[in-house]
Amino acid sequence: MQISDVPDLAHTRPHPMHWLATATAMAGVVALAGLLQPGPATASQDGSKPAKAAPEAAPLPAPDPAAVVYPLECGGADTVVARQASGDIDGDRNPETVAAVRCAAGSGTPPQGVYVLTRGADGKPRIVATLVDPKDKRSVGPDFAIRDRVILATLLGYSSPEVPSCCPDEEEHVTWQWQNAAFVRAVQP
Repeated sequence: MQISDVPDLAHTRPHPMHWLATATAMAGVVALAGLLQPGPATASQDGSKPAKAAPEAAPLPAPDPAAVVYPLECGGADTVVARQASGDIDGDRNPETVAAVRCAAGSGTPPQGVYVLTRGADGKPRIVATLVDPKDKRSVGPDFAIRDRVILATLLGYSSPEVPSCCPDEEEHVTWQWQNAAFVRAVQP
């Protein structure tokens, strides 16, 4: 066995002070990494320009569905916003509103249109998409929400013209998601 002429190295027998110095250095590295973050991502799937809201700007309020004229033929009757949900659907940091709208009817279950609202350049709410056309003779059930940029709805309908308008007998769970500059519909089990 060869005997070393060099005295034992100091770090071969660590003391609590060595551990404290190491922990302090690591905490400094972690803190510095937390301060040095990259800027916000500006990529988009469809190759369009980044969203309209600047990262520093506060999000605009959700569009008010009561301030829109809907493309419904109500024969002189008013329109009623039966259900609404708000949230950021397209990732621009500004909330959109999805509204289920029908004619004000005295009885039955009048068909509803489901519309996506956003703010125009003038700041006023406007319709940008029709998800359900009233001609489809569907109405929206109690499940109607926006979660994780996905619109969720239960659509109620009729299996035949003989089914009374008071009592829809079909139920369909659907979602819409903004993909490639369009709303893509999917049916849920």
